Amino acid sequence: MTHERQLSLALPPPSADEDVPLIPARMVNEWVYCPRLAYLEWVEGEWAESGDTAEGRRVHARVDEGGGHLPAPEDLDEEMTRAKAVTLSSERLGIIAKMDVVETDGGMAMPVDFKKGKRPHVAAGAYEPERVQVCAQAMILEDNGYKVERGALWYAGSRERVPVVLDDELRALTLEAIFGLRSAAASGHRPPPLENSPKCPRCSLAGICLPDETNLFRKGHPPRPLNPSDDSALPLYVQTPGARLRKSGEQLIVEIEEEKVEVPMINVSQVALVGPVSVTTPALHALMRAEVPVSWFSIGGWFLGHTVGTGNGNVAVREAQYRLAFDESRCLAFSRNLVEAKVRNSRTLLRRNWRAERGIDTKEENLIRLKRIAQQASYAKDSQQLLGVEGEAAAIYFACFENMLAIDAKQDWEAFSFSTRNRRPPTDPVNAMLSLAYALLTKTFATAISATGLDPYMGLYHRPRHGRPALALDLMEPFRSIVADSCVIQAVNNGEVRPGDFVFNGTACALKPGGRKAFMAAFERRMEQETTHPLFGYRVSMRRLIDVQARLFARYLQGEIPTYPHYLPR
Repeated sequence: MTHERQLSLALPPPSADEDVPLIPARMVNEWVYCPRLAYLEWVEGEWAESGDTAEGRRVHARVDEGGGHLPAPEDLDEEMTRAKAVTLSSERLGIIAKMDVVETDGGMAMPVDFKKGKRPHVAAGAYEPERVQVCAQAMILEDNGYKVERGALWYAGSRERVPVVLDDELRALTLEAIFGLRSAAASGHRPPPLENSPKCPRCSLAGICLPDETNLFRKGHPPRPLNPSDDSALPLYVQTPGARLRKSGEQLIVEIEEEKVEVPMINVSQVALVGPVSVTTPALHALMRAEVPVSWFSIGGWFLGHTVGTGNGNVAVREAQYRLAFDESRCLAFSRNLVEAKVRNSRTLLRRNWRAERGIDTKEENLIRLKRIAQQASYAKDSQQLLGVEGEAAAIYFACFENMLAIDAKQDWEAFSFSTRNRRPPTDPVNAMLSLAYALLTKTFATAISATGLDPYMGLYHRPRHGRPALALDLMEPFRSIVADSCVIQAVNNGEVRPGDFVFNGTACALKPGGRKAFMAAFERRMEQETTHPLFGYRVSMRRLIDVQARLFARYLQGEIPTYPHYLPR
């Protein structure tokens, strides 16, 4: 009995459940290359475009169009045929493949797989993952009644064909890979990341996988700066009353009366619609297909929600989230650390931005009080006591907030004087800007959380309530001062927002359209500013940092890392 036959008998049959999909042969390739990558793509549905994936899609464009005809096994003759984009499956193995090309000659069939790049100069003629993929395709052909003696790889970069020998060793390796991927998918356990692997820097999923960040907790290895550079795409804000967003080809077009502004869709990371603006159905469909979220705000800046496509289908991470959410002791432990991080970051902002000419004699006293309160958060007995600790810290912090504002002129003093935080509605310019900044930050975290597969409405500290993105409010707490409050300080101190940019309606205060536009620009500029991650040591933009934190939280929920590392700048 051959080695392949022995392994085939040991390979459990695929699940009889019709809901369990067949595994694509290209995922078997990924499993041999990196088990974690295959799991992230196949089981968790993660994907990130890169130059390599785009080039690979271009190389496959011609064969993906199809063409030719693959005769039935019994109809094969001596005449050579060539069929493109042939899809076949094997119920025995539980896999499926869309084969680039299947050639038949002399009663034999041969799969030919197309690859970008040049042929590698290795002993076997090609790397192991690519040979396994071709072998999987050959075994599918055999299970459909075809005779297969060999396969081939076509390298577009060097325009060379490399034969693939289907020996017992390669067949056994292919069966082991199929079994490994099927077993991992059935268990729901994500494979560990590779350690210090040269594969990681070129991987398009490095920013999702976080291999070195995870290994810092597992092995203590310091991380390399693997994070891919920030996506050049930026948010698109549409806030002029009566504006209309539509699509034409690959362009998004904003129509404002007679004026038209065109923006390439590839340059848009998300869309924010503020107030009475509209979007056409084709534009909305295109944005959902491209996984570009659309956020909706009221004219006053309240975050109303967001529209996304089918979203991340990772059920396992939501199961872990719900399990923790219903564990009161673990929720309390997380909430203690969360409030402590929020208070410490508020204290950091005060320490950095306290203006020497304002109440300098009370600076150290208030910093000491906030440090003491941050320590008290670690010992809160329950959520009610923790809320009291948070409230005490907020009272001290906002009582000192005015000391960070450069408001020397009389008119500025009257407009931007600030004594306490108020909302629903905000009654002064500073509170109006704080409310808008928190709404923008909520939108940012809700989008990042949804991208990881988490439920933004199931929180751990903020309890669930209809329509409230509780988890987004949780994770943004340490960022309120560092991102939102600092944005308000910069907008006032740099003169980007002036007293005339606000309108009052009774006791309510809101930004005028021009002032809102200037403030949103200041917020987005803050999101683009780079910072050094205090734990990992590399520099990333604040926007990318929030994505990293959301994914670290998911890793924490699923037990890959023991604690959730809050962002605590020095």
